[in-house]
Amino acid sequence: MASILVLTSTPSEQVLAALDLLSHRVRQIPAEPAQLVNAPESDVVIVDGRKDLAGAKSLCRLLRTTGQTSPLILVVTEGGMTAVSGEWGIDDVLLVDAGPAETDARIRLALARAEATAEPTRVQASGVTIDEQSYSAKLHGRPLDLTFKEFQLLHFLATHPSRVFTREQLLSEVWGYDYFGGTRTVDVHVRRLRAKLGDQEQIIGTVRNVGYRFNVNDNDQLTAAEH
Repeated sequence: MASILVLTSTPSEQVLAALDLLSHRVRQIPAEPAQLVNAPESDVVIVDGRKDLAGAKSLCRLLRTTGQTSPLILVVTEGGMTAVSGEWGIDDVLLVDAGPAETDARIRLALARAEATAEPTRVQASGVTIDEQSYSAKLHGRPLDLTFKEFQLLHFLATHPSRVFTREQLLSEVWGYDYFGGTRTVDVHVRRLRAKLGDQEQIIGTVRNVGYRFNVNDNDQLTAAEH
């Protein structure tokens, strides 16, 4: 039994009738930014593309660029199938009238593929340990009290050590293509992140007139390990 999160622009409507006939735990919420920030954890995310294909595509790409790792399944009508491509970033697609047997099989297969290709969930560098599963980070064993965006920013920089990113690149990669705020948002979050790193704030380096990077100690090497 899996926990499934359904994202839809019409939350009062049933997106996939077959789910009612299966034993999975299903929660359906509006596909709105405020709702997504506080969305519950789930094993599988289902995106409703029945009525708004453009909106569904943007949502799927946003979820991927903001670090969504759970299998992503799109629900469309038969006519909508022609619009789906690899650019969507989805793991599978279901017709809206798919039966319970097919729906359950696709969910199980998506979960199996995700487990088989799962990458290590812990990143370590320069005294920072990042746990991707629990969305938590520590500095020399001391927990860092990070907001979700601060965690995403630290995670992105740490997984690209020594590489310099412009503010525009960080805004796109961490906040997503659909974010309309200015690049000052990046500066604010870097400042807050450095404050929480304390006397190790130099881990987040500034390259004048370019942007930011994650500084790796000369005697340190980026590592990743499974729990």
